[in-house]
Amino acid sequence: MSAFKRYKWTWVLLAVCVVAAVYLVYNSLGFGKEKFPIVREVAAYSMENVDGKTITSEDTKGKVKLMYFYFTSCPDVCPITTLVLSQIQEDLKKEGLFGKEVNFVSISFDPETDTKEKIKAFGDRFYADYSGWYFLRGDQEETRKLMQESFKIPLLGNNSTNFTHGNSIALVDRNNNIRKTYNAADPAQVKTEDIVKDIKTLVKE
Repeated sequence: MSAFKRYKWTWVLLAVCVVAAVYLVYNSLGFGKEKFPIVREVAAYSMENVDGKTITSEDTKGKVKLMYFYFTSCPDVCPITTLVLSQIQEDLKKEGLFGKEVNFVSISFDPETDTKEKIKAFGDRFYADYSGWYFLRGDQEETRKLMQESFKIPLLGNNSTNFTHGNSIALVDRNNNIRKTYNAADPAQVKTEDIVKDIKTLVKE
């Protein structure tokens, strides 16, 4: 009897163990699967940008995006979160990604109060680079439907002095699919370096 036949089952068992080990390492490192699963697709929209031009969901395809809903009269969370976005903007500029591979989309859910002038003043406060950062306003009901159905962000209230709303940032891929959301009320979830890292991962897909 040859040595191979004598130890055949030992070799088979060893081969199975090696394959299993490779499979575990492969998956633990994130190969062979999406790092950020698709949550849902962003519904189509058409809105006015701060420069008066119409921007649609098709216009934002092809780039990774951070999307955020706010209103300019917000006394607390909206300015704080927009400041975080501004810091991320600067980090992405250093990486050469902002405007080229990545856009930001901030959408007012109070368009009746938020005129283009108010929105421009709001964006200027945070040194927004409008070449890669859209500040949009559209039909109020359609905006709120987009906010609540596509992004699952709750909103209560009917005027700018009485809004209660969820506060989250969405990471959206090149095909307008939401891939991850960050609870902006939790400082641990809105660390700029972590979000920039996530963006760079999605850019490489």
